[in-house]
This record gives sequence, structure tokens and C-alpha cells, in this order.
Amino acid sequence: MSDIPLHLVPVRSREAKDFVRTWHRHHPPPAGQIFAVGAADERGTLRAVAIVGRPVARHLDDGATLEVTRTATDGARNANSLLYGAAWRAAKALGYRRLVTYTQDGESGASLRGAGWRVIASRPPRAGWHTPSRPRAGHGNDHVTRLLWEAL
Repeated sequence: MSDIPLHLVPVRSREAKDFVRTWHRHHPPPAGQIFAVGAADERGTLRAVAIVGRPVARHLDDGATLEVTRTATDGARNANSLLYGAAWRAAKALGYRRLVTYTQDGESGASLRGAGWRVIASRPPRAGWHTPSRPRAGHGNDHVTRLLWEAL
């Protein structure tokens, strides 16, 4: 893909979730969010989104930390790096002191490194959330090693 200039745009929750439904490789949209940000081309066409919300892991949900819970792109070059950087600047502007996200085993993390993030932990695969007493559907991330990243 060619380097098409992108710029940041505000994105409403419904539009961000619809974009994720269309373009994300293996996850549905997250249930909630604090904010979303998008990247659009010179024609104003939305090319990528990042959704930021409360951390999924309870021990990270300390009131000062947010998590990029989903990004999705139509393949626009450098869009994710642009969005990861913007998400961290926005989170700091809102008073948050930490922003984290995860990548799955096999994902390069190039967009995160490009935006100045660093790996802070490796999370082993988990068996899933389903139990006989509380049935749950899998969302494509069971049995997968993950890396925890933090914005700098």
C-alpha cells in the first residue's frame, strides 16, 4: 500500500464499533469505551480506529490506567502507530497516568514500537473463561500467548 497521508478524526462509539466489526481480524468490538479516535485520509474516509476503555484486567483497573482495547485498520500504512500515539496523548490530557494494550503471539508489535511503546510483560495462554456454572463463548483469544505493552 502507498503512503496515503492520514489525519486524526473524532469517532463516535457506534461508528468505531462498526468499523471494528468490519475490519478486525479476530475480535468483536469491546463492550464499553472511554473514547475512540480515528484516522482518515484526505477525502475524509475513515481508514482506522482505536477504542480506549477501562482495563480488562481487574488489577490494572486502578482509576489512573486505561487500555487500548481494540484497533482496526483497512490496511492503511502507519495508521495504527498514529492512533497509538494519539490515544496516549489523549489519555494523558484526560489525567490518566498509564495506557496499556496487548498483542497476541505472532503479531509483530511494529505499530506499538513505532509509537514509542514497550513490552512490560508476557502473559501465558489461558484456557478460557467458560465454566459449567457460568457458560461463556470464546472470543478468539483463548490458548494464545499475549504481550502486555505500555505507552512511554
